[in-house]
Amino acid sequence: MQRAVRIALGSLVAAAVLYLGDWGVWRVRVAGGGGVGRVTVSRFVVAPLKGGREEYYGDGSGAVECSRSLFPQAGREACWWLTRHAVVYER
Repeated sequence: MQRAVRIALGSLVAAAVLYLGDWGVWRVRVAGGGGVGRVTVSRFVVAPLKGGREEYYGDGSGAVECSRSLFPQAGREACWWLTRHAVVYER
């Protein structure tokens, strides 16, 4: 039991250190003018139909600001994640 608690605490501390390190590097990049990027995101509205079917309506695309970091920072998604999920479905 003690070993499991130590592993859990160690993992929590490692995650906190990783996040704080990422935040620090991101703040230095922002101060230098390079911590924020833009990714084009396509949006679709999903409308439910009878019989469990759905219909998709294109809502256009637009540039979204993102943080150039491992984790989301300042309310922005990370750019690496946003480029891999560049299509948003709104239900």
